[in-house]
Amino acid sequence: MIDDVLTPIHGGTDAGPAPRYDFSTNANSLGPDPYALAAIQAADPSRYPDPLYTQLHRALAAFHGVAPEQVAVGGGTSEIIHRLTRWRYLRGPMLIFPPTFSEYARAAQPAELPLLRAADAESFLSLLPRATLAFLCVPNNPTGEIYAFIEEAAHIAVQYRIALVLDLAYYHLLPNPPALPPNAWRMYSPNKAHGLTGVRAGYLVAPQSLLHFRNLAPSWVVGVHGEAFLQATLQPSSQGWLASTREELWRLRKQLASGLRALGLEVQESPANFLLVKVGRATRVARRLRLEGIRVRDCTSFGLPEWLRLSAQPVEAQEALLEALPRCLEAVPT
Repeated sequence: MIDDVLTPIHGGTDAGPAPRYDFSTNANSLGPDPYALAAIQAADPSRYPDPLYTQLHRALAAFHGVAPEQVAVGGGTSEIIHRLTRWRYLRGPMLIFPPTFSEYARAAQPAELPLLRAADAESFLSLLPRATLAFLCVPNNPTGEIYAFIEEAAHIAVQYRIALVLDLAYYHLLPNPPALPPNAWRMYSPNKAHGLTGVRAGYLVAPQSLLHFRNLAPSWVVGVHGEAFLQATLQPSSQGWLASTREELWRLRKQLASGLRALGLEVQESPANFLLVKVGRATRVARRLRLEGIRVRDCTSFGLPEWLRLSAQPVEAQEALLEALPRCLEAVPT
């Protein structure tokens, strides 16, 4: 039972051969970012990175307008999430708002943190003073929702000295990203927006010093390729590339929604670069599609067993999905 709880469940990979088309990952399907990729390829893997990541922390801090000690890099944000649960400063109940990214609850279990689950916005705000650590995904994964109560939650978090962490994995793929409260903790995974998810590097920005938090990480938690990648994403060339993709991603996602509705399916859209589609027995439908060389994200692990999460993909991939989906639905009894 414990092993089942700890088994990682992510949308972008499985043990099978590479699919023809992958709708399961929410990474930027127009990537990879050529400027970030060039920086990664130019990195020298024969050397260690600076163990303190001094220049990288300074660059990230300058980009976000904070002091260098308010930034901590990590081996992807999943590593940062697990490290946060081990920080004695934050020992206490963790609050989440399901359905959401499964890594939060997965990290709480080995850390033996009591887990509070909010049923709605009102209960999230009422439970927040009881927590020491809380997570909100902006936009939420898998629904794509942007919560209207973030500002109020940030105010409560300051009042009660709670670490309210905004997980911004897909924030920079939004067509109009909302303003964020400056007193919230912000967690960034730029590998999603830049289409380079195999590079495991992310970072945390906090309204306080993270020097002690940095020291909880394993030595050299980010390799030279991740170091080069994070530096590259701050440059105008890489930022310009990302900005140029947003409109096309939005168009592709709208096109996908239209095609799914033409099949008579219920679709839940949002401002994000992904959507939800109701297919009935999602696990079985996902398996049938995988046999056709199409990978999708079964939302059962999110508590949504009738839904698939699909990301915006190029036209060729969409056509293949829309052609295979009716056949797979017919093969799966309701």
